[in-house]
Amino acid sequence: MRAVILAGGKGTRLAPYTVTFPKPLVPVSDMPILEIVVKQLHAAGFEQITMAVGHLAELIMAYFGDGDRWGVKIDYSREDEPLGTVAPIKLVEDLPDYFLVMNGDVLTTLSYRALYDSHITSGAEMTIACHRLNVQIDYGLIEFDGLLEVTGYREKPTFPGDVSMGVYMFSRSVLDLVPYGEYMDIPTLVTRLVADGRKVRASLADCRWLDIGRQDDYARAISTFDELRHEFLPPEDSGIAKEEEEQ
Repeated sequence: MRAVILAGGKGTRLAPYTVTFPKPLVPVSDMPILEIVVKQLHAAGFEQITMAVGHLAELIMAYFGDGDRWGVKIDYSREDEPLGTVAPIKLVEDLPDYFLVMNGDVLTTLSYRALYDSHITSGAEMTIACHRLNVQIDYGLIEFDGLLEVTGYREKPTFPGDVSMGVYMFSRSVLDLVPYGEYMDIPTLVTRLVADGRKVRASLADCRWLDIGRQDDYARAISTFDELRHEFLPPEDSGIAKEEEEQ
């Protein structure tokens, strides 16, 4: 199985941590978040990982090398200028019929293997892993009718919604809509696929998903990972195996 990790962004929202480090190398507890992802993918059965790199690419390439340390083959596709979240995939050679695409800063307990298998059996050309999120509006929401007469007042209401986790399954056929060497992001690709009547599927999973886009999110992610490390990492990497040996 093959995975493409998008690791070329600047991570400006997480500054100053990302001034000298690419965002995927920012540590969560004792290891970079991208290393957590690599360990998860290896445990899920992925044999080859292509990292699409750009900003501070040399640091990522120096850290991961050929992937032998993690038991996977790692290669790199480098963009000379920012191409968005989907155009860099077009630069990757020899992609199989089905492959996983994900951001390099995703911290989740999602089963990548289950997502891979369900995509193939669904017949979709693209599958988007989604997470149910309750979003609170920090204002009073006024409800009124067509005559502007107030019918209700909801103080800081919460609305449920399904958001993209930044993890996708692609069929290679979708790349015919992606221009070579030109900027394009995933929302644009999804919009074009839907407009063309091609099948795009949402995948809902009962899993943990943490956004580390902002500093307060980052601190929360570290705390959660430290507490629930065994959920995010395979036993040999979470410390469980060592504890069992000592007992």
